[in-house]
Amino acid sequence: MGLTLTFNNGGSSQEGPKTDRKPYAAGKFYPANPDSLRAQLSELFRNAKAGTSRNLQAVICPHAGYVFSGTVAASGINQADPDKVYDNVFIIGSSHQASFMGASIYNKGDYVTPLGKVAVNITLANELIKSNPVFSYVYDADLNEHSLEVQVPFLQYHLKKPFKIVPIVIGSQSTQTCKRIAQALKPYFNGNNLFVISSDFSHYPPYNDAKSTDKATCDAIITNNPDALMKVIEGYEKKNIPNLVTNLCGWTSVLTLLYMTAGDAAIRYTPVQYMNSGDSKYGDHSQCVGYWSIGITRNGASASTPAPGFSFTKEEQKTLLGIARATIIMYINQHKTPEVDDKNFSPGLKMHSGAFVTLKEKGELRGCIGRFTADIPLWKVIQEMAIASSTQDSRFMPVTAKEIDKLEIEISVLSPMKRIYSADEIVLGKHGIYIKKGYYSGTFLPQVATETGWSKDEFLGHCARDKAGLGWDGWKDAELYTYEACVFGE
Repeated sequence: MGLTLTFNNGGSSQEGPKTDRKPYAAGKFYPANPDSLRAQLSELFRNAKAGTSRNLQAVICPHAGYVFSGTVAASGINQADPDKVYDNVFIIGSSHQASFMGASIYNKGDYVTPLGKVAVNITLANELIKSNPVFSYVYDADLNEHSLEVQVPFLQYHLKKPFKIVPIVIGSQSTQTCKRIAQALKPYFNGNNLFVISSDFSHYPPYNDAKSTDKATCDAIITNNPDALMKVIEGYEKKNIPNLVTNLCGWTSVLTLLYMTAGDAAIRYTPVQYMNSGDSKYGDHSQCVGYWSIGITRNGASASTPAPGFSFTKEEQKTLLGIARATIIMYINQHKTPEVDDKNFSPGLKMHSGAFVTLKEKGELRGCIGRFTADIPLWKVIQEMAIASSTQDSRFMPVTAKEIDKLEIEISVLSPMKRIYSADEIVLGKHGIYIKKGYYSGTFLPQVATETGWSKDEFLGHCARDKAGLGWDGWKDAELYTYEACVFGE
């Protein structure tokens, strides 16, 4: 459960023997005997949390000895559809043994465990190394590294279809390196691949301190905000909690995932299970290591569909609409913004997403302003856009106190924009459009086409002329983008 670092002089790319990677952690972190390993995995999955999603795209799982973290790891892997055919399973871990620049991808053979051989997608590994300077093959990276290896038997036991892995060990502790890795891997972050992020949480604080520390770290992760995670990590370094060495040993791996998903309104992080080593019969409460499994899903999409799509529960809709109305009331009457306690908010309310707030009075538009930028939690965007739509829409006078009770509030939560190159890609009623040329831009929400009954040419023409100021045909030589919206109102 400890951390030992040896430094690989500048992260060289020494050539090792071109052979399959033999197990290092077998007999240490999990049984080396195949029958014993199967029996233990059977028990772990029997006690695991049931899979509740069939659109899992990533999972954060612990990598300690199975007697300590195995149930939590099994619960995480159990969220994956066992019958799905994955193009690749990317397994990403932060190095415990060697320090080197960038990340190492094993491309010298396949991975071997007591349950047999798992194919490494060597072709893809070579392509990634060739086209991205942040990747290389580092001989020391996989040699005695357990964080990737311990995930493989769970996958072998759970997934019924053959799969290939892409084993990636991060050797740097640079946030910029994490961004570069995320940029290189993001094209593969879709419903056809599964990402397994290997990390334990707090190391060695007392039991109750471990629980509180791990909850704070998990809460930061599920906001889908890299800055929130780094703030928590840096904050705990200053808290002087007894024996706390780290609150997330694989923080570079988790941060890389967040850099891939931040700003995607369709992505949700959902905690699956928590335990720490003090909950094991082999552990004690004086020094604990924490374990979370967290599922990352793309809402509203099937497991094989990477297209955006998402929804909100009635309770989530009620909360966001309530925030919008309470904000308008206080701001119009007192020029103050109400304080919101988001401690118990669902991940959906904390995700980073663009949104519009639309105000109507007796069915007529009274204000509508939004933002595409997804750099703060959704509930905060709703607060800001509620103020903007009621006081800053240049087409209308600011809302007065007497009007508030007459207002009908509608919220549109936006998916990320997608560049298109033909109007044929637009589906009226489903897609909003964003037209941009130079300094000029304009947008229509998806519901505008439905409410007006416009044809596609009219939808584009009105947006180009009335919103972007480019003239009726201005869209034809402008940049076109589409997005989707989850729309709900009072």
